[in-house]
Amino acid sequence: MADALGVCNACGSRTRCSYKHATIVICCLNVVTLIFLLQALLAPFYRKSQMRQGIPERAKFVTAGEEIRRAMEPMDLIKRIKELQLESESASENQIQRKVSRQNNAAEISKRLNDLRSSTDQNSQKALEEWRKRKMERAKKREMGKNATSTNTGVIREKH
Repeated sequence: MADALGVCNACGSRTRCSYKHATIVICCLNVVTLIFLLQALLAPFYRKSQMRQGIPERAKFVTAGEEIRRAMEPMDLIKRIKELQLESESASENQIQRKVSRQNNAAEISKRLNDLRSSTDQNSQKALEEWRKRKMERAKKREMGKNATSTNTGVIREKH
């Protein structure tokens, strides 16, 4: 450990560490820190004052830059692009209208097909019923004919 005079007991050499020197070093560091803080706080005000002095020059520079930029814009190309956008919007509206009309037409056609199918189904049902009736009548006639022939053949067999 060090004593008040700054003698280090471990190595036996005399160092220049005293409370007085340490206080002076800390005060110097505080002064340097204070200078940096003041600079940081006052820098924006200093910049504003410089900007106020150079406003007319900067305004001229900015307006000249804007004029150059406007002169370099391809106005014809911009107008043509806007026209194409309008045309594409109208074309898309036409496509939407076409799509709606196609959907309406498709709905109408499907309705007609359903009506046609239902009428066809009714007609086919009627035709099927008539066919069944005729078939039944033919079957009855055949049976009656078979019965008549079987009775006739039975009579004929008895005679022999």
